[in-house]
Amino acid sequence: MTHGRTRFIIGFLAFPVLLYLVYVISPYAQAFYIAMTNWRGVNANPQFVGLENFRRLLDDAVFWKAVWHNLLLLILLPVGTITIALFFAYLLNVGGEGRGVGGIRGSGFYKVVFFFPQVLAVAIIAVLFQQVFRPDRGGMLNGPLMALGLEPIGFLSNPDIALWSVLGVLIWQAVGFYVVLFSAGMASIPKEMYEAAQIDGAGRAAMFFRVTLPLLWDTVQVGWVYLGIAALDVFAVVWVMTAEQGGPDHSTTVIAAEIYRNAFDYFKFGYASAMGVVLFFFTIGFAVLALRLSRRERIEY
Repeated sequence: MTHGRTRFIIGFLAFPVLLYLVYVISPYAQAFYIAMTNWRGVNANPQFVGLENFRRLLDDAVFWKAVWHNLLLLILLPVGTITIALFFAYLLNVGGEGRGVGGIRGSGFYKVVFFFPQVLAVAIIAVLFQQVFRPDRGGMLNGPLMALGLEPIGFLSNPDIALWSVLGVLIWQAVGFYVVLFSAGMASIPKEMYEAAQIDGAGRAAMFFRVTLPLLWDTVQVGWVYLGIAALDVFAVVWVMTAEQGGPDHSTTVIAAEIYRNAFDYFKFGYASAMGVVLFFFTIGFAVLALRLSRRERIEY
């Protein structure tokens, strides 16, 4: 019986595992190999250069600037998005008026409104915010300022604030999904726990930190990992929205943008693959570290 079950399991999994090896593991292996060559995308027999591409990365100031920008986004995007999403989700689900615990009136409609950016392609969002940040009277933000006689703000042309503008767009685009995700998690928390906390004299803030957040921690943990991975892969917004695809003066460039630029503008596919390998280990390392640091005893209810 055991032998037959083993054969069934192997036969059932063989094809999916084969597909995974061919379409996932194989490209990774090829990328690692290309990273140790000087392949330019057209030469059929690239020269093997070992770790030379990785050594060049150590002296590449633009690459390290991109790494720094990714690290900033890695911290600020999850913190900003989760904080805002938790606030709105708690308001929608627990912030109703009157006695008892309930959501505000029309919470379902507000969830749809919050979720709306998720149905837009990232490139479309980038184009929309290009218009929002325009430095003339046609800009949604600068138009009113100029009408009041104030100087326009170079949201995407000022190197000191361009990255913050990109961060604002990323948070705006992501918040809606996590509002809905956290709302679903809060809806599964028994109302009796909130009612017991109210009887003990807990206010809304105390209920959030002592009831909602501990019981929602697993969902927050998953959201943190997803947002961290998204922060390491913000190519589309940066490439479409910013000046010079990562400018001005590389003030908004990220690793993914430098990979694309080196591969398809400079035809340095080996060097770009080395950047990709570094990004791969950054992503894996972040996911492992985030899961370990945020791990806590599971609360059953």
